[in-house]
Amino acid sequence: MAEPPARRISRRRVLRSAVQAAAAGAVSSACTGGAHDAAGADGTTAPVEPTAGSTSQPQSYRAAYHFTVPREWMNDPQRPVYVDGEYLYYYLFNADYSRQGNGTAWRLATTRDGVTFQDQGIAIPKFTTPNGDVWSGSAVVDAQNTAGFGKGAVVALVTQRDRANGDAQAQFLWYSTDRGRRFAPLGDRPVLPNPGSNDFRDPKVVRDDERGRWVLLLAEGRKIGFYVSQDLRSWRYTSGFTTDGIGILECPDLFLMQTDTGEATWVLGASANGKAAGLPNTYAYWTGAFDGGSFRPDTAEPQWLDHGFDWYAGVTWETYRDGRIDPTTRYALAWMNNWDYPHTTPTLKADGFNGTDSVVRQVTLRRGQTGRYVLCSRPADALGSLVASTTELGDIQVAGDRGLSFDSAAYEIQADVTWDRLDNVGMRLRTSRDGRRHVDVGVFGDHAYVNRSAAPHPPGPWTESHSPFPPGRRQVRMRVLVDRTSIEAFFDDGQYTHSHLVFPQPDDTGISLFAQGGNALFSGVRIREFTQGNTGS
Repeated sequence: MAEPPARRISRRRVLRSAVQAAAAGAVSSACTGGAHDAAGADGTTAPVEPTAGSTSQPQSYRAAYHFTVPREWMNDPQRPVYVDGEYLYYYLFNADYSRQGNGTAWRLATTRDGVTFQDQGIAIPKFTTPNGDVWSGSAVVDAQNTAGFGKGAVVALVTQRDRANGDAQAQFLWYSTDRGRRFAPLGDRPVLPNPGSNDFRDPKVVRDDERGRWVLLLAEGRKIGFYVSQDLRSWRYTSGFTTDGIGILECPDLFLMQTDTGEATWVLGASANGKAAGLPNTYAYWTGAFDGGSFRPDTAEPQWLDHGFDWYAGVTWETYRDGRIDPTTRYALAWMNNWDYPHTTPTLKADGFNGTDSVVRQVTLRRGQTGRYVLCSRPADALGSLVASTTELGDIQVAGDRGLSFDSAAYEIQADVTWDRLDNVGMRLRTSRDGRRHVDVGVFGDHAYVNRSAAPHPPGPWTESHSPFPPGRRQVRMRVLVDRTSIEAFFDDGQYTHSHLVFPQPDDTGISLFAQGGNALFSGVRIREFTQGNTGS
């Protein structure tokens, strides 16, 4: 996201002043580098390859508690479905990535809690029909046997190239009668042919129980098309939802949610690219009304489920409570990468893979201060099962920089921060021993931010993400998840989140708190360190 030049200069001046004070001995500091000191001439730093001689952390870059592909390449997540007490999580997988091979299959991992995953291998193979590999789509459990494959069959609608129609994008049906482990194609012809569109992909199927039929959403350029069917085989177009200014829409989503007071609204989501307008390149969403065939938004402008640079192709799905769907909470996760730099990662050389997901979130609905419905995120509660130790640091008064006696590459840190007058306040994470490499998370004036410019990160100008913050407000709750190649920041109630790839050296594990231009009280500082989980690899 672009930053106004005047504000960028101001931020650098504030940080450099703190650095100079620390270097002069005026402030006790665990880090002495400015926010942009580690950057190259173009403002970026290249990913750092694993180095010998580090003893405080393993030399692997594989995440400790994020889902990662076992090997090779992963991109789009597919919405998990619930079968016999576990979620089936499919994702796009290319086994030939390191050999310059093309094409994706659907690989399957199973999970009961969204934290611990078991790899189950390929569910839908690539290049086994005349229509080539398989792209994104969605699976559903056909509990009423509407498609004729048996009650409880798992049916997937996926995008493939229609060889009989000039390789146009079209929707094909695959089905499974073994609880979603392996799928077979319904012939070689699409169930939803392309009517002549360049973009015609990413089918998302939802059940409309009220009308006894299926609804399919399709990404069609700047439009989301709506289709209905009784049997998952024959589809009829009903309407389109069109938006401008946020690029080509992909991976659409539709669900009904309730607040904890019982208010309900429909939510339409899609992956979108708002960078040209100074907006995120993540998951856009609208709240509004759905009548079974069309969606009417409350407002034309979207909101965003993440304001960072690396939360794309997001999916949401149902949570269950006492064996029933909980209408107040959904799970969500996304691919932690960006099509502007998809192949830039040290994990391929160090560990033989390129593909990491965000943590699974729990998403809830509430009304914001303006009365508008908003979605709020927090890390899944089950993440607590991977906590190896908890360090309670209590209340810490900060003026300048203050280092913490804690080193780790996989943890969660949270605090409530208050102040009277400040220029910049936050946390400095994944800090090198000389203080020159780090990632900053904080609040500056009218925005909350994550700045990765002083740590090795993907190439390009995308170094600092912003979300709105009331300039007169003097408190913030910060909760930040740190793993070997990622930072995920949740501000206040999680209405604003920032997800980023970062590639620090494995032994860049320092932490400090900073308050520049005044004093701040960090209350209830708590760090939970995570053990290595079973994250799909």
